[in-house]
Amino acid sequence: HDNSLPWHELARCDAVYFCAGDVDALHAARRGRVLVATARELETLRRAAVELDALVGSGKDEAELYQPGDLDPAPRLVVTTSGALGGWAQPGGPFTAAPPPVPRADSYGAGDCFVSGLAFALAAGLDTADALAFAARCGAGALAGKGVHAEHVSR
Repeated sequence: HDNSLPWHELARCDAVYFCAGDVDALHAARRGRVLVATARELETLRRAAVELDALVGSGKDEAELYQPGDLDPAPRLVVTTSGALGGWAQPGGPFTAAPPPVPRADSYGAGDCFVSGLAFALAAGLDTADALAFAARCGAGALAGKGVHAEHVSR
């Protein structure tokens, strides 16, 4: 990883969303209080063998498929999203998507907004159901404009 970055500062973070990087970066990210990662990085997650507070993958994307036993230790929470259908959390069961804005402009970044919202909500101490509802609103908010801008997800 890039040693010019202040990796030590991650230890002061309440939430870290790991979306890409190497094993060393993931170990640094684990120093944060809450660590959420994308299933797209399963190979790095396997090699690092760190416990995740949550792992999020898309049920519509084969590159993000997670099966129980894929990671050791297992994530505390596994979330599989399915766009407008909501998704499934283990433990927790199904959750609903938030209503999208009308008109819907663009879906770019909606998944990352969902995962970032989940990381924030878990770090804020919300229970799983409330954290998923908050994350769903963040993901839906990203649909309001072209690309992701703070005003779309802060509503």
